[in-house]
Amino acid sequence: MLSKKTKYGIKALTYLARQEYKTPVQIATISKNENISLKFLESILLTLRKNGILGSKKGKGGGYYLLKNPNEILMTTIYRILEGPISMVPCVSLNFYEKCDDCPDENTCAVHKLMIQVRDNTLQIFRNTTLADLTLRAKESHEN
Repeated sequence: MLSKKTKYGIKALTYLARQEYKTPVQIATISKNENISLKFLESILLTLRKNGILGSKKGKGGGYYLLKNPNEILMTTIYRILEGPISMVPCVSLNFYEKCDDCPDENTCAVHKLMIQVRDNTLQIFRNTTLADLTLRAKESHEN
């Protein structure tokens, strides 16, 4: 299940992507418009800033802004920063692989085979979805 941290991070990024490129937005504005706790949002945005997704400007007219064009920000990157591994079990993770303690042979494990399919399909969606795609979908929903 997707954590609230990742859900709110994606909502905040989508909000920032709808703004004029590199225009700082105050955290209180994002919090109010996306209905996210200010304290929780601060932590999420700080994580995204430390990982090179967001920039921040202090003082009057300050706030957070995207460092890259929304077309360049893949959901795989955001998910891994906020959530961690994409795979549901460690034995199929591409970046965080660990052998399962209770599995004598991955090659004959039915769970392993199923989770590879889940991982591959999830990765295909995340790799082919940018922040711009999410922003466009949200905009289309508002227009209908």
